[in-house]
This record gives sequence, C-alpha cells and structure tokens, in this order.
Amino acid sequence: MWNKLFEGVFDTATQTRIAVPDFLLCVGMALVIGLILALVYRYRSQYTRSFMLTLAVLPATVCVVIMMVNGNIGAGVAVAGAFSLVRFRSAPGTAKEIGAIFIAMAAGLIAGMGYIGYAMLFTLVLSAAWLLYQFIGIGRGGTMNRQRILRITIPEDLNYTEVFDEPFARYTTACELMKIKTTNLGSLFRLTYHVTLRDATQEKEFIDDLRCRNGNLEITIARQEGNGGEL
Repeated sequence: MWNKLFEGVFDTATQTRIAVPDFLLCVGMALVIGLILALVYRYRSQYTRSFMLTLAVLPATVCVVIMMVNGNIGAGVAVAGAFSLVRFRSAPGTAKEIGAIFIAMAAGLIAGMGYIGYAMLFTLVLSAAWLLYQFIGIGRGGTMNRQRILRITIPEDLNYTEVFDEPFARYTTACELMKIKTTNLGSLFRLTYHVTLRDATQEKEFIDDLRCRNGNLEITIARQEGNGGEL
C-alpha cells in the first residue's frame, strides 16, 4: 500500500521510481545545505529575516524539482519557463513571498507529474522546516532592520567632525557621513549619516543625546529607503 502511494500516476515500465528513503535523504541534505549557506551568508553581511528563511529552504525546493524532471526534457523546459516568471511578475515581492511561491510551484510540479505521495511528503517536510526556522528565529536581528538614515541640523559654528563621536560610539555599530548641506542662508548645516543602531529600542535615547549637542535643532531619523526584504 505504501509503495503504491509513492508511485507516479503516469509511471511506465521505462521510468525509474524514486525510493522514499532516497527522496528524504536528498531533501534532508538539501535542507542542511540551505541552513549552512544561510548561516555563512549572515557573517558580516546585510540581511533580512525574510531573505535568510528563503535561502534556507530554496536548495530543498530546487533539489526536488531536479529529481522530478530528471530525464524528462519536456518537463524541464516547462519548469524553467514557469520558474522564470516568478522573479518577473508584475508586483514586486519580498524574498519570503517568492520563496513560498517556489515551494508551491515545486509541490504543484510533483503533483502534476503524478507523484501524489511525494507532493504531500514534500509539502509536509518543507512546511515543517519553514515553521522550525521561524520558531528558532533564523535571520532575526538582521542589520537591515537596524539601519537608519540620520539627518542632523547644526549651527554653522559647531565642529561636526567630533561633537557626535560619543553618542555614535555608544548607540551605533557603524556610522558614515554621506552628505553635508548648508541651509537657512548658510547659518545652519544639515548632516546626513547612514548609521546602524546597536539596539533599535534605544532610538529615542540616541536622539535625546544628539539634541543635547546640536542646540535642540531639527533631527530626523528614518529607515533606509527601499524594501530590504525584496529579492
């Protein structure tokens, strides 16, 4: 009974059936590879939780697709065309959304080739891996979530090269002065920094410290432009 469950509906005598242990071994190793790649990628890199989760499950998805279309030229061409549409769909999506679409397409491909049991098994394995990675918080605390654009207005007689060194050292892990602009007929300077906060919950304390040094003039802090979760 179990053997028939994992037989293809369209199987013929010339087709080789994939054994369940081999299927699970390949998918399991692909998940391990994906997890390793995700952990390596996060080292000194800017990343989001969405991208890390997608990177962890994508090798398993591709692995199953390759196993299912192995030797079938027609299916391979169809899959290549279908997967190419995911990246270029009309509405831009996050890495997490595109990863979920890839998984759904892989499951549909398996079912469409007649391997109903494998389609269900693949869905259960990938769903469990996805929930596990969500639970353990893979990619949590990514640097993109702590990056800000900081704009500070200061009087023209204030030495901006050193006055903010102490709060930057205390509240940020990285800071870069990107632009200096004069305003109010040259009586004020507007400084634009790209900063990475040590702790996003200390944002108010950071602003209060800066206000004490710029004469309580205007300060603006905002997230980086663009959606860091896009793929």
